[in-house]
Amino acid sequence: MSQYLDRAKELRAIVTPHYNCGQSVLLPFAKDAGLTEAQALGICANFGRGLKREAACGAVTGGLVVLGLFGIDNPEAFYQALRASHEGMLECADLLRRNEALGGERKPHCDALVFECVTLVEQILREQGKLA
Repeated sequence: MSQYLDRAKELRAIVTPHYNCGQSVLLPFAKDAGLTEAQALGICANFGRGLKREAACGAVTGGLVVLGLFGIDNPEAFYQALRASHEGMLECADLLRRNEALGGERKPHCDALVFECVTLVEQILREQGKLA
């Protein structure tokens, strides 16, 4: 298991306060990226529910923030992996509609996306030598 994934799972299990998808992806990496928890929370405050508009998935957006903080400005591997596992979809509304059509519940679906993004980000950061 990964310390980053473990932390994301802890965050998603907390009911109050609620950590949105973006915050749940960024917070596990915040210290290593030189951020305080308060800074990380603020950066991703508006990323829940697809930027509060069911636009880009908050977990995906949080992953992009983490990659950027570590100096990775070409997220194509991240996008490719996510598109491959989600029928090309990266928009919150599309992902939620697909999940609902498959009979899935929202929270487990969003949790799974957070965990997937944390895992992908960690993998990319390790491959790029950004994490020990």
